[in-house]
Amino acid sequence: MAGVVKTPKIPVPEPVQGIVKAVAKESGKAILVGGYVRDHLLGIGSKDADVEVFHVSLETLERILARFGEVNRVGRAFAVLKVKGIEGDFSIPRHDSKTGPGHKGFSVGIAPDIEFEEAARRRDLTINSIGYDPVAETFLDPFHGRKDLEAKVLRATDPRHFAEDPLRGLRVADFAARFDMQPDPELERLCSELDLSELPPERILVELDKILLKAPRPSVAFRFLEKVGLLRFFPEIEALSGVPQEADWHPEGDVFVHTMMVIDEAALLRRGDAEDRPLMYGALCHDFGKPVTTESVDGRIRSRGHDTAGVAIAEGFLERLRAPNELVIQVAALVQHHLAPGLYSRMGAKPNAFRRLARELESASVTMELLLRVATADSFGRTTPEARKRRFEEGDQFRQQMEALDLEEEGPRDAVQGRHLIARGFAPGKHFREILARCREVQDQTGWDDPQKILDEVMRYSPSNHPIQG
Repeated sequence: MAGVVKTPKIPVPEPVQGIVKAVAKESGKAILVGGYVRDHLLGIGSKDADVEVFHVSLETLERILARFGEVNRVGRAFAVLKVKGIEGDFSIPRHDSKTGPGHKGFSVGIAPDIEFEEAARRRDLTINSIGYDPVAETFLDPFHGRKDLEAKVLRATDPRHFAEDPLRGLRVADFAARFDMQPDPELERLCSELDLSELPPERILVELDKILLKAPRPSVAFRFLEKVGLLRFFPEIEALSGVPQEADWHPEGDVFVHTMMVIDEAALLRRGDAEDRPLMYGALCHDFGKPVTTESVDGRIRSRGHDTAGVAIAEGFLERLRAPNELVIQVAALVQHHLAPGLYSRMGAKPNAFRRLARELESASVTMELLLRVATADSFGRTTPEARKRRFEEGDQFRQQMEALDLEEEGPRDAVQGRHLIARGFAPGKHFREILARCREVQDQTGWDDPQKILDEVMRYSPSNHPIQG
């Protein structure tokens, strides 16, 4: 078979080894494929083993897998099998073709008797079309994917099949950014002809997640999308291009240039935890309000109110992608307040302002620490002298204050609760909300945490300067 070359071994997870041997006893052949092989060749650890099984039926494969655990069918036309307790996918080669008006649908067929080269031909890129036979300990590389990996070139495996799934345009952007690889001219042309509007929003979101959460420099992916014209399917991002900025604050260029620098800076601040997602989308969306607010005022470029204006735009962007509601709320809060760390320090904000901000952020499941990271990426994502020196003095001052007030991870706990009002003789009712709100204001203003002391102050006067009656 073309492309079979003896090379060092690819590790095969122990449970998969047993399945490979069982398939061989049924006169079949199990081949490791896709990202598992690619990542090991790149020296990247990978747990999920993708296995394509040849010369056995889907029913036979399912019967084999059932010996190793509970089997579930997933994927388009149930062509992929998973075994409970085993990390990996098992599938029979299939042939996909577009059908219907405008090629909006897929015809899927399982083809167990085709050979590896024909199955691999339908994969998107040559680097994903490499197989590894764990029995013969040989690579199957009919499209020279290993050579392309070494040359850091992205090429379509077969241009005739590339457009079968428009999502491949985003995957190319992802691989270019994650693996520091250059798409060749033909691949760029193929991507420019794709129509992402055919795709379910959830699939697009998954690919954006990969770009923003895994790429060392996510900007590479978005610049590729811009180059091949696919950024038009993300109008909120495309709108940033050409929007001017005041040179004193943004000598690097327009809002798109700045945003690309910001998401690269934010990538350096990822921690591998649940906050990475709002961090990266917050960085991406933070200036979405500038295209609708930017104007020239007395010869200077101003974008007054872009933080507030950007909230609805960011929400619309994420909702269209069917992002989780929690992420929408988090990003909206980060967009709304991304200027706060700089402004609070310059304006000499008092502790009560910090406490109120921490409370508001917490209601959106955002920490002050996360907000500061977005603001830091915003500050470093430009070419001012301070940014080049990696200095963000306002951010340092903001951190000192929030740490002094112990607000890094959560807002102040309400010292006064309903039980304290009941103990004072108040009957539960709607008026509790007003009293508790005033208690919260006093707590934020004073920093007190003694509920009785706070209540004594509040009960002296109502918000309308009349005594509060119990």
